[in-house]
Amino acid sequence: MLRKRIIVFLVICVTSFTLLIIRLCQIQLVKTEAFSKHNINLMDESVKQRTEELEIDNGRGNFLDRNGNMLTYSKMNVLVLFPFLKKLNWDASKVSEITGIPTNALKKAVNNAKQPFAFGEPKPVELNSKQMNLINKLNSPGVFALEKKFERADFPAEQLIGLTGENSAELKSRYPHKELSEKTLIGVSGLEESFDEFLLPEGKSKLVFHVDGNGSPLFGINVKYVDPANPFFPLNIRTTIDKNIQQNAEKMVEKYHIKKGGLVLLNIEDNSVLAMVSRPKINKKDPYSSVGITNQMLKQQILGSVFKTVTAAAAIDNSLDDPARMFNCSKKINGKPELTYNYGMINFSESFARSCNRTFGELAQQLQKMNPHMLDSYAAKLSLIGSVGWIGNIYHTSGFRQFSGEDPGRIFLIDSARQDANFAAMSGIGQHEVRATPLAVANMMATIARGGQKEMVRAVSKIEYRNGTTMAHFPERKLPGNTISPYTAMKLQKLLREVVANPNGTGRWFKDLPYEVAGKSGTAETGKYVNNKQLHNKWFAGYFPYHHPKYALVAVNLDVFDNEGGINLLFADMVEMLYQNHP
Repeated sequence: MLRKRIIVFLVICVTSFTLLIIRLCQIQLVKTEAFSKHNINLMDESVKQRTEELEIDNGRGNFLDRNGNMLTYSKMNVLVLFPFLKKLNWDASKVSEITGIPTNALKKAVNNAKQPFAFGEPKPVELNSKQMNLINKLNSPGVFALEKKFERADFPAEQLIGLTGENSAELKSRYPHKELSEKTLIGVSGLEESFDEFLLPEGKSKLVFHVDGNGSPLFGINVKYVDPANPFFPLNIRTTIDKNIQQNAEKMVEKYHIKKGGLVLLNIEDNSVLAMVSRPKINKKDPYSSVGITNQMLKQQILGSVFKTVTAAAAIDNSLDDPARMFNCSKKINGKPELTYNYGMINFSESFARSCNRTFGELAQQLQKMNPHMLDSYAAKLSLIGSVGWIGNIYHTSGFRQFSGEDPGRIFLIDSARQDANFAAMSGIGQHEVRATPLAVANMMATIARGGQKEMVRAVSKIEYRNGTTMAHFPERKLPGNTISPYTAMKLQKLLREVVANPNGTGRWFKDLPYEVAGKSGTAETGKYVNNKQLHNKWFAGYFPYHHPKYALVAVNLDVFDNEGGINLLFADMVEMLYQNHP
């Protein structure tokens, strides 16, 4: 009996020892770079226990504006100091003499440091090239001058560019065949999400110094520079944003207290985004659950009278725009007396300039009798239905989309609504179920300005290697589907200009601007109420200069009361700014 117990005990011991050996082999030899379900790099963690290191570049790709200016990161020449200096007799006075930083400030910073640091962080002291050379000529251990990449706390076009974060489950789901640290940053919104695969780091650039348990030098006082040593990475995403225009646009949106809404500015020549501002802003304390992370310029909004541009195009092509025909604009769309906007009997052009609901309700009903899908057809011709952002094939990815989360536009939710004359009338003035994004509205204006040529909108022109050469190019692409004719476009151009040029037009506030503006206003009822007062969406969408179009601009203020939240001053200031700074 005793013998049996001994044998069982020995078997258990041998089995336990064998399992322990297997586990140690797994840890030490097999799973060293991706241990456990969290893919922990044991080698890296082991090194971290006996090193001090300073990250110079996190290795993630960068976003540039159209002129090559960095948007999300900045690079600065900084003074780097290592904590082990407190154990050495280093020449702080000489460093002070070169940098202008007081000696006692340098020593105090080192004495308080537990990790290597750029002096002055989070607002580091920037050095010039001469200071850098002099610092590095000192050959002082633990004292360096180098260029370091910093993430900007605030950066332009934050909703368009998007945010990054750590999410090990999502990382593994997206890239099941890549061995990546669970702490690898991934894009969670905007262009960061769309271009995430191209932005993933090849590795970090850092300074590394080995220490013992007391923080003293382990292998001498040499600091090692670690770099992925790939001249092509990280990649740069060259956006079409103009940084200066974008920053000015954001200041103006703040100036006019736009709480929800924003603007879209397109370069008509190549149909690219020059500026895009969305409000509310991202809440820095809780960015990922904040409503501010949503880009309102890519979300469906109620258009109101801006949609009369579509109804007008259909009316022109179906010979319903007879200048001799008069419309009774003393009545509302439902036939009741119009007390607020009583314009009397006016023609088609005057109705468009003054935005008469009665006229375009009647026209929409006539068009519906001809073809229940007429409004859908012309909305598609003017790029309001479907998505307008750049879609195409890039490397091994088919149907690549630049704008993640872009909503498609629509006119009706259900087919039966197309058969209803009342719904047709409401849809003709941009109410009922008519929805489109501000980006699509801007693209409609650009399409009209180009004579009917509709194109996809780009926010990125190319992907560049680290050395500046092009990895991938995003060419201009036409939007599929039918378009309006040059004749119809010309007629719409005149109507849009009349909105501004007519003394009674809803855009008459813009007639004295340095650029001649053509456009359409809109005030949409949202069906939302606060204290029994209905909220509205206020729009102005247009292009300029009228004769030689360069810019298409949409400004929108969402969910405001009827007597507040106008966007005329915002639109006008943008036109003035572009004329003065980018003629």
